[in-house]
Amino acid sequence: MSKVRVASFAVSIDGFAAGPNQNLENPLGVNGFDLMGWFVHTKIWRDMQGLPDGETGTDNAVAARAFDNVGAWILGRNMFGPVRGPWPDNTWKGWWGDEPPYHVPTFVLTHHARANEPMKGGTEFRFVTDGIESALEQAKAAAGGKDVRIGGGASTVRQYLQKRLIDELHLAISPVLLGDGENLFAGLDLRKLGYDCAEHIAGERATHVILRKRA
Repeated sequence: MSKVRVASFAVSIDGFAAGPNQNLENPLGVNGFDLMGWFVHTKIWRDMQGLPDGETGTDNAVAARAFDNVGAWILGRNMFGPVRGPWPDNTWKGWWGDEPPYHVPTFVLTHHARANEPMKGGTEFRFVTDGIESALEQAKAAAGGKDVRIGGGASTVRQYLQKRLIDELHLAISPVLLGDGENLFAGLDLRKLGYDCAEHIAGERATHVILRKRA
């Protein structure tokens, strides 16, 4: 059965999923890249970068599982890039170069219309202006029975959690403190929203916690 899920979503011990002041030099905000220390050592990440070697332990296995059975993605506009307001042109095509890591239809939440953007490797960015539920409906149709993965950022994940639209949430809790930035849990009572901790796995560089929505 297909699911709506968040996977390999890194948060700090103090609950931040990004640092402050996101910009071209700091895509995850100031100090935000510290959250990814668990991921950048894995074989799957290094393979994605065309690099040799990489660790093949628990963190790698959990990260690899995050890509299984994904038929479509949803991204917030901040996740797609730092451009604000109306799109000045179509020059910005994401942080990832000509071949993004998604390889399936990828729906970008925005208030400003833009034509679809086909990329190498099967990714096609599709820009959705009529809200998170419309994006999810379109993503489910495009996924063809596979899972829809909510990629982030934190605000996007919070919005879907608030409406109980996420079935499974995998948090990679990194052993770092950010102190400031975008707090994933701000304004959420996950217990009241019907989420329980279903699994917790100790990795080499992060603790993996899987929350699932009660039926």
